[in-house]
Amino acid sequence: MRRRGESGQASVELVVLAPLLVVVAFAAAQLLAAGAAAELADHAAEAGAVALLQDRDAAAAAREAVPDWSRKRMSVRVVGRRVRVRLRPVSPLPGLAGLFEARGEADAGPLKPR
Repeated sequence: MRRRGESGQASVELVVLAPLLVVVAFAAAQLLAAGAAAELADHAAEAGAVALLQDRDAAAAAREAVPDWSRKRMSVRVVGRRVRVRLRPVSPLPGLAGLFEARGEADAGPLKPR
């Protein structure tokens, strides 16, 4: 037997919890995207350093090492034998991508005499 006033309790709880569940889902997705961006930035920097060792274009190699969707979100900087990559993850809110920007860095080692 139901008490008076409890008939809409589940509906009220759902209305209150639904936005919270959406926020939690977005936060989890953002953290996963940030983790993926960190892995991609490290991988791209290492690919650029390997290209330097092979006397190839480090920036081009770094860009080729990541999926197409992430290339427009990355910047590559080569200073001497060091390759630095910055990558902004995909974000449901554009302002958040900058907060979770990933950085990768790799060094090709000292220049060897020929």
